[in-house]
Amino acid sequence: MLTMSFNVLCAGNKLKKTYWTDRKFLVSDLIRKYRPDTFGLQEAHHRWMRHICNALPEYDYVGVGRDNGKRMGEFSPVFYLKDKYDVADSGTFWLSETPDKPSKGWDGACIRICSWAVLKEKATGKQFVHFNTHLDHVGPTAQREGAKLIAERSLALKDLPAIMTGDFNVEPDSEAFKTVIDAGFEEARFASGKTDEPKTFHDFERREEKDRSIIDYIFVRNGFQVKDYKVITEKPGGFLPSDHYPVIAELEF
Repeated sequence: MLTMSFNVLCAGNKLKKTYWTDRKFLVSDLIRKYRPDTFGLQEAHHRWMRHICNALPEYDYVGVGRDNGKRMGEFSPVFYLKDKYDVADSGTFWLSETPDKPSKGWDGACIRICSWAVLKEKATGKQFVHFNTHLDHVGPTAQREGAKLIAERSLALKDLPAIMTGDFNVEPDSEAFKTVIDAGFEEARFASGKTDEPKTFHDFERREEKDRSIIDYIFVRNGFQVKDYKVITEKPGGFLPSDHYPVIAELEF
């Protein structure tokens, strides 16, 4: 199976032709090309969600807007192929001291969430859980404690193979990254041995390679094996779909 993580950038710049409406079909066409079994998006506001659902009707999703638990604010959804999987359980929690209601946590600049789905493969009955998130971009405590909360919630489903995708806004030497690893997860880039893949945040390639960062991840645990990993750097028609490269992993479980 294939899984993907993709920060689609909520808005962009109209003058620089990077506004979301200039890029929306680049995003959905790229997802269609690779046809992952599951994928997590970040920075997907409700209009993004509506576009993805209309452009890719073979997928359904689990997730809510972070601002009110409905449609307001960015989603961190888990999409899945609906002819291949059923949702056995699902939910969303907030990365804060009050995770069961819309709230901003610790020293975070924004409200942050994690959405998750237990998916059952129709053909085999096998189940796994996919978590998807977007950690805060400012607060180191919010990053660390947000990762810790996701790791703790994942342990409640410790008997299931698990995928965790997201823009974590931290490099691999961070406390937040280490928190996820300490919870028993492997990061797909390192598990595949393809550590020379490009860095994922590039700001529409305005940044030199040395100034780019690895902040988008696919983690796996408890039965998933990483067969391959790739940072997708394609520019269809000469245009980049987002300011982040999507990442994709081939998994076996």
